Amino acid sequence: MQWREVVGFVAGFGTTFAAVPDLLTMLKQGHSQGMNPTMAGIMGAFQIVWVYYGFLIASRPVIVWNIVAVVINCLMVGTYVYFAPN
Repeated sequence: MQWREVVGFVAGFGTTFAAVPDLLTMLKQGHSQGMNPTMAGIMGAFQIVWVYYGFLIASRPVIVWNIVAVVINCLMVGTYVYFAPN
């Protein structure tokens, strides 16, 4: 692993897990009030594009962190749907 990949993994860690506090807050409070599912959906769609780009440039940090971010965004949207009023 080259130095630039180490930097990529460190940088990706921060940006990927930035949404986790909001996810945990929704789960702890038992509601999704204030959460914008459209933003999470748009972010998830573009993170899929980032995964594709990571394959095009053969960048493991870009691929790995964006796959994790897609999963987190899916959890965010799923949590929103679960707690959404009927």
